[in-house]
Amino acid sequence: MTRVPAPRALEGKLEYIKSPVQDQHADNSKVAGLVAGVLKDVRERGDAAVREYASKFDNSDLEQFEVTPAERQQALDMLDPQTRADTEFAIENVRRFAEAQLSTILPLEVEPMPGLHLGHRVIPIQRVGAYVPGGRFPLLSAPIMTIVPGKVAGCDEVVACLPPNAHKAMVAGCHLSGADRIFLIGGAQAIAAMAYGTESVPQVDKIMGPGNAFVNEAKRQVFGPVGIDQLAGPSEIFIVADATGNPELIATDLLGQAEHDVRTRVGLITTDRALAQATVAEVDRQLQTLATAKVAAESWANYGEVVLCEDEAAMIAYSDYVAAEHLQVHTADPHAFAKKLRNYGSLFIGENASVVYSDKNVGTNHTLPTMGAGKYTGGLWVGSYVKIATYQWLEEAAIRAVAPPAIRQSGSEGLEGHQKAAAIRFDRLKASA
Repeated sequence: MTRVPAPRALEGKLEYIKSPVQDQHADNSKVAGLVAGVLKDVRERGDAAVREYASKFDNSDLEQFEVTPAERQQALDMLDPQTRADTEFAIENVRRFAEAQLSTILPLEVEPMPGLHLGHRVIPIQRVGAYVPGGRFPLLSAPIMTIVPGKVAGCDEVVACLPPNAHKAMVAGCHLSGADRIFLIGGAQAIAAMAYGTESVPQVDKIMGPGNAFVNEAKRQVFGPVGIDQLAGPSEIFIVADATGNPELIATDLLGQAEHDVRTRVGLITTDRALAQATVAEVDRQLQTLATAKVAAESWANYGEVVLCEDEAAMIAYSDYVAAEHLQVHTADPHAFAKKLRNYGSLFIGENASVVYSDKNVGTNHTLPTMGAGKYTGGLWVGSYVKIATYQWLEEAAIRAVAPPAIRQSGSEGLEGHQKAAAIRFDRLKASA
């Protein structure tokens, strides 16, 4: 058993009806070393290195990485009409929600004392990179979630990178979502190309989007000169439920997430033993006929958990400890219960709010914090694509008020240069009086 134990405050208040047998935190040292080499190579040799890694990792021999306007149109023409309509439906929902969120991020200017003006501006990031994973399935919602908010935020340019073997529909999705440029580059080499720039790929200011372990490690290593949205681990879903929970619905939603990846973490947190046991049985039953059972069963076996809590307080405490990427609430009064929770990536209130709707098309973003990061951050949103940058300007009355304490404080700290910078303005003001 490598599961990280629950906090001491919950000892004796939890019982594992089904325990995970592995911890999601894997040894990443080999990945880190390989990625460091890729980043260094791409930084030094640009397109030539990208081309070599594309051949090595993706069996790609593309001479030109960028998708041309004609190729964009071809991908669009190949898109099934219903798939296009569904994609545009999702794009519009994500756009509307992002616009509503952006309307709450307002510029500010205040005058806290006479003559002192403080404020902030809301500035779109100039150029962002959207990494669009290929994966085992064509995740048509992926480009929507990383590209559309950037366009709504007003970024000058959104650059998309996706693996060269990605489904053509993914190229169409990038185009429909508004990507200014699309490159068929995947993996760590794509992150390197966007972070450092190459002959073909422009250097971006911030990189968005999830990926595999190599993409995630590359984002971690390039962070600093270039921004990143977050470090995304394997997907997660937890459901908090009382005796009113429906084991069939709960099992269906757990397995719907478990089919993402063999390292997906899925769990039920409940105060009802009968529900806990029925859910375990229902998961086993549904796995018998699930087409993606090979992946989902491994995820459930290794990372699935069902936790029986002593009372509601323990259920809330354990949920906040997990800080699940996706957290569903199946209780008698889900809205009241939801207000008691604070750590999660995105919250799904009531049994009608399944993760699948958010993953695909309702409008909230599906790029969310994992591995406990929900304790300190939320997910990707339109605010991730803007900077809140402060400014200040002073009239004479403000200089009279702030200069003397600034001079004294600088002197106390032994910073003569600071002291002089404050004093020269104060002295000039006194001389002109």
